[in-house]
Amino acid sequence: MAVAAVAIGSLLCKDEDVKDCILEPLSFPEYLCGVSSPEGSQVVVCMFCNENSPLAEKDKLLKHMILEHKLVIADVKLIADFERYSLYWKKRFTEQPVTDFCSVIRTNSKGPIEEQEHYFLLCDALPEDRILREQLQQKRLENVLEQQQQERNDTNFRRVCMFCSEEFSGNRSVLFNHMARDHAFNVGLPDNIVYCTEFLDLLQSKIDSLQCFYCEKFFRDKNTLKDHMRKKQHRRINAKNHEYDRFYVINYLELGKSWEEVQSEDDRELMGEEEEDWSDWQEHTVCAVCLFCEHQADSTENLCLHMKNSHDFDLLKIKAELGLKFYQQVKLVNFIRRELHQCRCYSCQKKFILKEDLINHLTEASHIASLPDVSVWDQPQYYFPTYENDSLLCALSDDSDTESSGVDGNESIPVYAEDVSNLEALKQNSILNEILKTDTSKM
Repeated sequence: MAVAAVAIGSLLCKDEDVKDCILEPLSFPEYLCGVSSPEGSQVVVCMFCNENSPLAEKDKLLKHMILEHKLVIADVKLIADFERYSLYWKKRFTEQPVTDFCSVIRTNSKGPIEEQEHYFLLCDALPEDRILREQLQQKRLENVLEQQQQERNDTNFRRVCMFCSEEFSGNRSVLFNHMARDHAFNVGLPDNIVYCTEFLDLLQSKIDSLQCFYCEKFFRDKNTLKDHMRKKQHRRINAKNHEYDRFYVINYLELGKSWEEVQSEDDRELMGEEEEDWSDWQEHTVCAVCLFCEHQADSTENLCLHMKNSHDFDLLKIKAELGLKFYQQVKLVNFIRRELHQCRCYSCQKKFILKEDLINHLTEASHIASLPDVSVWDQPQYYFPTYENDSLLCALSDDSDTESSGVDGNESIPVYAEDVSNLEALKQNSILNEILKTDTSKM
């Protein structure tokens, strides 16, 4: 994934004499950056070769990737946009080996080595995959909400009631309210429905095929079907039939959650439960990006170890030697990121055209661990993050007692207790006593 320094929404000065030309916070590129699919293309491609298939037949492609490339994708049904998902990983697998992303599963592990096979599991346990799935889910939700809003505002709707053949026009809510009021057929609030025309077409097709909405049994004629639905109170859809899920916005709200799970959570909130069960809560891993390359790690310790082994930059050692407080670490990280973004060596201030050339210079000249004087980077402007989504800043630690230190690590101003040794004498001489005596004498 490209996490190189790309300025989004920032302005860069053209004058090289300007010392600092970053005017707004930068942002690490989004995980979907640079991945696009042909407009209207409903074809999914193999992540390793040129094999492809229609989106509606993606199971064939999944089978191909398992048999030919030993790749297993977990929870495919939870991927909001499998087409973009495939394109994204196709690009990533050309940049790094598949083993950098996937867990390796060895079959027949106790048998002869020649009979063993290795399969690769791609799942959301990988932070990059989890974030990709969440972004695809969010994009789908935005599209669904936009579609829903268009349907809610549409005044050109025209449809015949499937129960009495009366025609309705205007807004879709007119038809839904009529069916609920006159035919006791309630599918919920019209505002909660999306892809309304397809939804009504599906219901009409069931009526035409003489199938009950709820129990889904078939009948010999329309009158028998209507009597059955009326007597059995089956004028409602079967909530367990997932065929209807795509027509309700609630099913798009959260990744991997059905309307039943979302609704049960809402019910618990309405009941005002005092104690909540957090036993199954899991923290989502946040990846921090290396200061010098595109490597990411899910903890500060792992990232510091990478920078030490790969770049000879020991952040923990620098922190200990200089006695850096939390906010001083923040300023140091922001300073280094800012200098590297501008392709400038933070040690000798030499400028470069490409970041790769700068990194080579830092390594060859041993400048990577040669920090300038503290006064250069321990400045107020470096309180502000160079990258507004820099997870490393949130993971920095401070071993000192932060309650007794100011923002810059300075000792806090001591607070002395008030001298109350003569408090009783002050009370006796208070003007309030004179007023109280006067008021008492008038009673």
